[in-house]
Amino acid sequence: MPFFIIFVKTKTISMYDFIQKFHSGWAYLALLVLVVAVVNSFIGMSSKKDFTSKDRKIALFALIAIHIQLLVGIILYFVSPLGLASFGQMADKALRLTSLEHPLINIIAIVLITIGWSKHKKLMTSESKFKTFSIFYGLGLLLILSRIPWNMWL
Repeated sequence: MPFFIIFVKTKTISMYDFIQKFHSGWAYLALLVLVVAVVNSFIGMSSKKDFTSKDRKIALFALIAIHIQLLVGIILYFVSPLGLASFGQMADKALRLTSLEHPLINIIAIVLITIGWSKHKKLMTSESKFKTFSIFYGLGLLLILSRIPWNMWL
């Protein structure tokens, strides 16, 4: 019986490590794609170019990358010792960031990005589509950047 407990405990720790590293690593890709989508929307809006399928795909890839990051983050939140278990310790800035501020603000950011994606489908002009992506994806990007635990990330 003790061997089984040790084996399960070892698997749990390695799975947590994998999820945590995947969440941190995928964040680089998700942020890069989101930045590309925001920059593309600002360029499209300022240059008055037509909204093409390439622009739509860039925004869609950003949406998908950010939603994958959200799903991995939710899993990590419930298995991490820094997530749900430290939720009531608001006096410690680091614990408050990882257990409350980071997840809450990033969920709000992802909701804004998702709203931007949904709104663009109803719009007819290229200018309004680029403007919608610039506003919603841009706000989402700013919120995400504001709540990255930089001391743990770099």
